[in-house]
Order: sequence, then C-alpha cells, then structure tokens
Amino acid sequence: MMSALADLHFIRPWLLLLLAPALLLWWLQRRQGDRLARWRTVMDPVLLAALTVDTGARSRFGPSNALGIGAVLCIAAAAGPTWREVPSPFAEAGRPAMIVLKVTPSMQERDLPPTRLDRAREKISDLLGLRKGAPTGLVVYAGSAHLVLPPTPDGAVVNSMAAALSPDIMPRQGDALADAVALAGRSLASAGLGGSVVVFTDAAPALRAVETGRVPIFLYPTLPPDRASDEPTLKAAAAVLGATEVAPSIDASDVVALERSLAKAGAPPPTAGEGPRWEEAGWWLVPLIALFVLGWFRRGWVLS
Repeated sequence: MMSALADLHFIRPWLLLLLAPALLLWWLQRRQGDRLARWRTVMDPVLLAALTVDTGARSRFGPSNALGIGAVLCIAAAAGPTWREVPSPFAEAGRPAMIVLKVTPSMQERDLPPTRLDRAREKISDLLGLRKGAPTGLVVYAGSAHLVLPPTPDGAVVNSMAAALSPDIMPRQGDALADAVALAGRSLASAGLGGSVVVFTDAAPALRAVETGRVPIFLYPTLPPDRASDEPTLKAAAAVLGATEVAPSIDASDVVALERSLAKAGAPPPTAGEGPRWEEAGWWLVPLIALFVLGWFRRGWVLS
C-alpha cells in the first residue's frame, strides 16, 4: 500500500491547472447563490440566524457544492492518476533475429539426410519453436541475396516460406554470403529492434571486410557433425564476419544452445514510448462522478 502511494502520480499533470478556473467558478456561483449575502451587510447576524429557516446540512451540500466536487473529480480523472507500471510488450519476447539461408545445388547433397537444405529447414523450425513468437526474419541467397521476410513474430509464416525454397527458383547461381549478411543487418537496423543474424550454410567464399553493422552473427554449418568443425572456408568466413560458430548435433542440443545465445545477443528491443508505461487508473473515479451527476435528475435539485 505504501509503495503504491509512493508511486502515485498523474500521467497528464498539466490538466490539473484546470482546477484553478473550476474552483473560481465554484466560488463565484456560491456567492451569487447566497441569497442572504445582502442581509448580512445590514442585519445583526444573531437576528438573521433566528429569522432564517432551512439552513441545515442539506444546504451545505447543494447543487453548487456537488458541481464543484464533480468538476474536481473529472479533472483528476482526465489527468490520469496512476501508480502501477505496465510491463513492456517485449518483456517476455526473445530478441529479434534474421535467419540467412543458403539455397544452392550444394545444399541438396544427401550426406546430411535427407538433404543439407532439408536439415537446415528442420533446425530453423526447431529454433522458431523455442523462440516462442520472438520476431524472426528470413534472407535467402545463392548468387544474389533476397529478403523474404522482415522480422515477424509469426513463426509459421517463416517456416512455410522456408519450405517453399529450392535452388531452382533462385535467379542466379553463386555464393553471395557477404551480400546476404549485409542485407540481414540492414533489415534489423531498419526495424529498429536490435537482434542478431544466424547463417545456415555448408561452405563460404573468400570474404573481405563485410559491413555487418556490429550485429552479432552466428554461423551454423549444415554439414555432418564430424565434418563441420574441419571446414576451412567456414572458419575463414567466421573470422572475417566476427561470427560465433555453432557446433551442429543430431539431436536438438545445438538448437537449444543457439536459442539461449540469441536471447542474450545483440541490443535489446527498445521499450515502446522510450520510457516506462503507466496503467491508466482515472476510470476508477467514473462511478463516483456518476453519483454526483445523478443529483441533477432529482426534481427541484437545481432550485434547492
């Protein structure tokens, strides 16, 4: 209770400035509605009190006082009283990631059953299942790089798009790994969500400096586990990209480890509104305001 009182404040405190004209209007109405004001200037107060009737508790809570209290409550409700912070919409979501998938004839090799490409798709599906709706995008490449999906929380869409890919639909053969990584980094930057890049590939061309935008990169070799650690082109690419190599496994332990790394890598997504969000509590005053409004439905209330 004490912590709630300590956090009590108004979301729109400038609206409290309306209290000044509201109280002024209430005071003016009270003065104009006081029919005994002129008599007090010419008559003894004791004699005036003896000659006056109906000045009890009912007159103290007449329409003018009810209007003043109602105006104060309305202004307080509009100012947005609050004491409870709303959790960030990203509090339970993992950090964003862009998946970069190589789609070339070499990915059709069957040394990793059923094929390297199919195994990559299976690992992507397992990874999306573990990320539980965290924003994930997809970039594919062969001789050119193409953005398939920007970061989206819908993992089913990413899976369906990845399942439809094959080397036959790629417009150009080759290995544009550098372009694909750069495109993935730009996609994350344009979304303004931070995050990291995961590359699924079986080999890599000789790379020079690649503009990655300081995005963390993870390199997943789509090769048999006993060959993945000995592929020299992947080690060279990882060194140039500053990427972390993922050790593939037959079971899901590699994907679990990758998901844990993605949950901590890269800049966290910014909180909506660039600051704490507070729960609006002014509506709690609405029933109390309604009670004062009901007085105006009583016959003779305004004239009392």
